[in-house]
Amino acid sequence: MKLKQSLALIVMSLFMSAAAIAQDGAQQRRQEIDLNASQILEELFGMRGNARQLYDQAVGYAVFSATKAGFVVSGGRGTGVVVNKANGARTYMRLITGGIGLGIGAQNYDLILLFQTDSRLQDFLDGSWDANATAQAAAGNEGVGVASTFIDGLAVYQVTDTGLMAWADVSGTRFRVIRELN
Repeated sequence: MKLKQSLALIVMSLFMSAAAIAQDGAQQRRQEIDLNASQILEELFGMRGNARQLYDQAVGYAVFSATKAGFVVSGGRGTGVVVNKANGARTYMRLITGGIGLGIGAQNYDLILLFQTDSRLQDFLDGSWDANATAQAAAGNEGVGVASTFIDGLAVYQVTDTGLMAWADVSGTRFRVIRELN
């Protein structure tokens, strides 16, 4: 009987250790994403002065780092965080994108979304945000990268190695909650 109890304690201890290691890994990953988001925001503010004003007016924001590559058909993925500025709630998410077009190559980029209203932020978190409609509404004459105001409750910036892009195409992009980080 003592042998069974000892084995049960050992097995329970192993499971608890594995859970603790997984939790430590998730906490470390969240910290990496948060630090990266802070650095990306500061870089954006340095490149585009009005971005800080829009950030100050926003109820929340999302920052993603991603890689996109392709030859005619493109695809990409990345990770990021969505922050509700009112209560500090953080939701860690994955970005998945795809498209068809002329071109070849790969690109690392950062995507920053500033949400003007609580409902716009909540739509994004609920997955009911329509990236295609936003991309079309935001494109306008200036392009979203040079926007000086919110368009349809959203300001979108895309930063690449070469700087701020005048066009941030978010059509064909889906965002999903990373369950193991939330």
